[in-house]
Amino acid sequence: MPKHIKDPVHGYIEVPADLVPLVDTTIVQRLHHIRQLGFAYLVYPGANHSRFEHSLGAMHLASLLCGRLGLGESETKTICAAALLHDIGHGPYSHASERLMQEYEHFSHDDISIHLADPAIDAQLKKISVSPDEVAALVAGGHPHSGIIHGDLDVDRMDYLLRDAHYTGAPYGNFDTGRLIQSLEIVSGKLVLNQSGISAAESLLIARTLMGPTVYYHHACRIAEEMFLLAGRSHFGSDATGVEQFMHLDDVTAAAVLLNSPSATTRDLIDRIRTRRLYKRSVYAGRELVDIDHLPQTKESVNRMHQAIVETASVRDEDVILDIPPLRKEIRMDVLVRRHHDLVPFNEIVPMLEMMNATRHGQWRLGVYAPAELRDRVGEAAREVLSLRHATKQHKLTGII
Repeated sequence: MPKHIKDPVHGYIEVPADLVPLVDTTIVQRLHHIRQLGFAYLVYPGANHSRFEHSLGAMHLASLLCGRLGLGESETKTICAAALLHDIGHGPYSHASERLMQEYEHFSHDDISIHLADPAIDAQLKKISVSPDEVAALVAGGHPHSGIIHGDLDVDRMDYLLRDAHYTGAPYGNFDTGRLIQSLEIVSGKLVLNQSGISAAESLLIARTLMGPTVYYHHACRIAEEMFLLAGRSHFGSDATGVEQFMHLDDVTAAAVLLNSPSATTRDLIDRIRTRRLYKRSVYAGRELVDIDHLPQTKESVNRMHQAIVETASVRDEDVILDIPPLRKEIRMDVLVRRHHDLVPFNEIVPMLEMMNATRHGQWRLGVYAPAELRDRVGEAAREVLSLRHATKQHKLTGII
């Protein structure tokens, strides 16, 4: 029998009978205990939703879209299984631990092959005649129908924008999912947007752009994530195997590991996050104040700059966090739009992409963070070492988001 689950975003979600045993596996149930938005709960107290409910939401939207596209029962079952399982590769605190793992070896949460090899998952997929290799390809982007799960207008993005907006209270993530799904079709094996769905697609683009600085890159979320990374480096040192094992934990068990670390630095940082005694912004500079071309590009050069700030400020290494994020990738919409009898690239019809990308570039910030009592001292040292330009009134105005 199928199960019906009440969801605050989509209403009732039906889990097909074939997929119910997948939902009940340990690997999927683990997602109950991984926050969808990592440390965003420190800013938005309602942001305690989990990867589990997002996975159900993505599966629900995948089912609706498969029905709209007229896909067969076997294809629909495989795609819905992929949507349900697409996040099982996430480690504790979602993207925060992914960044930690990437410092030790190549890692992507979209590569779920190792998790699909779990005996319980593998047995259940084969029992319902779903290929684990096909599921992995759908999630990683190497399948003819990957656009449903891993594309520019995918069900993953549709669900997380709506869900994150709902739980944070931020109004910027809302758009017409129903209209968007009803406007998608398959032409020559590719997912194509009907002209009637352009406004819904534009709304999704705007949501992606505005949710960035408001939620995903909010400075307090960024600071907590950087503190978590510093705690992880201090705890694991060069132990890549330990980090790999850590990635299989959930938020609660991961916090317990770090709170009981032999490293005093790790224990202090995790306790600060738990009690919201976060580091403060000593420097928080946009592109107009930073010489982007002369920023350090390698881990070694970043470490040297960090050390220079530490020495100039006469503080401990762990009292300074230098955060130089990569420039945000430009939004690209490799989607064709059906306009009358023609298929036209989305970019030719919707010129707002250039504006959206300019806005995303303007959202970039270089940060130097320190404990509250050291904020001013570290800030002076950082401005000297980084040779930051002085902000003009115009710069201050353009830096507001």
